[in-house]
Amino acid sequence: MSAEFGRRSGRQGRMSQWLRGRRPRTEPVEGAGREDLLLAAAGAGLPLAPAAHPSGYRCSCDRVGCPTPARHPVSFAWQTQSTTDHAQIERWARHQPQANFITATGMVHDVLDVPLDAGREALERLLASGIEVGPVAESGGDRMLFFTATRGTPEDEDEWWPCELDCHPETMDEHPGLRWHCRGSYVLVPPAQLPGDLTVEWVRGPEHPLPDPLSLLEILTDECARYAGEERDHVAAWPHRR
Repeated sequence: MSAEFGRRSGRQGRMSQWLRGRRPRTEPVEGAGREDLLLAAAGAGLPLAPAAHPSGYRCSCDRVGCPTPARHPVSFAWQTQSTTDHAQIERWARHQPQANFITATGMVHDVLDVPLDAGREALERLLASGIEVGPVAESGGDRMLFFTATRGTPEDEDEWWPCELDCHPETMDEHPGLRWHCRGSYVLVPPAQLPGDLTVEWVRGPEHPLPDPLSLLEILTDECARYAGEERDHVAAWPHRR
């Protein structure tokens, strides 16, 4: 897919429509401010909380050798802190102008997190098949995030699929390279900056309704399997069991 997929510039009127909650005819465009994009995400129901940001090639947190620089919340209470309240998000954004933001999954939405190349191929197939696709983001130059409705709070708690189940190495054979973020997890929400001039950006913005994750899963897992077969030296999200 072209690197320009989903990005158009110089169309502020269309972005204004997007931020007012109206679905545009094309993908979201560049040009909106950080605060507007965060409020658009919150307006779509994604609960947000402040996260760390890059400090040179390091993390803004005080942890020596931070394993996930600029990718983690700043507070251990991020799950209860996460909110869609516009006034609170505005305060955070203005008082912490460099901060990234995370969105807590499993409350309103889940995220299917796949390798970037597999995600791009899957997105083309999903759209060509007429399947409803919700918000999609590219993260850090190597992952693609598909935002879906949550399955983390079913009426029958026996059906709860905790994120940790999808982290175990034995699940990688069936769903190579795929992580399902649900209750107890989070992802960075666009716009976000990462060390090395990497970013997290919307490909399809939060104005798109959240689909059922199961409607995307077959094509996503198919493309992840194809990707794993073609890129055997790819470093997966979790190490395989030895």
